[in-house]
Amino acid sequence: MDFETVFRLIIDKFQKNNVRFAIIGGFALHMAGYTRATQDIDFLVAKEDMPKVKEIMASFGYELLHESEDVSNFHGKMTELGRVDFLHAHRKYTKKMLERAREYDILNNAYKGKFVGPEDLIGLKVQSSSNDPDRYHRDMADIEFLIRANAGQLNIDWIREYFQLFDREDELNEILIRVKNVNPQRKTRNTQRRT
Repeated sequence: MDFETVFRLIIDKFQKNNVRFAIIGGFALHMAGYTRATQDIDFLVAKEDMPKVKEIMASFGYELLHESEDVSNFHGKMTELGRVDFLHAHRKYTKKMLERAREYDILNNAYKGKFVGPEDLIGLKVQSSSNDPDRYHRDMADIEFLIRANAGQLNIDWIREYFQLFDREDELNEILIRVKNVNPQRKTRNTQRRT
């Protein structure tokens, strides 16, 4: 997959068509301080904008592999286009993630792209590890890394709420105890990110 080409194509079209989106997944992890190999590109997109997204993806030769109320998966007919997945923002939490996303320069400052913050990445990983036991250990390792890498800058209340949704607050407290300089009861406000 040619990530740079795909980003250039998609982000340019999304911006021209006023698609409300944020980058999630492996690329968002990188922006939050954690580099890990990834095989696809993941977006959070306002559900109301998905008809525009489908038109855009089809115009670039992508085939819709799967669509549900919550996700859409596309695969390019050419190898360079690879796989692009979309999480539909239509519930309270995903809508807030989209609202809180911040712009960063990407592709050597050629484009600006919105990324979800580390708290919301953690929220997505709490959900995925709750829904898919095979992802549990990898997602929990990612969560702990994100908390360590961003200690002192996180809104712990947001993170705690995600864990409480799945009745997993004890797991968060265990992580916070392991992470030095982060008190489980501490309430910090999210720091301003570059816009």
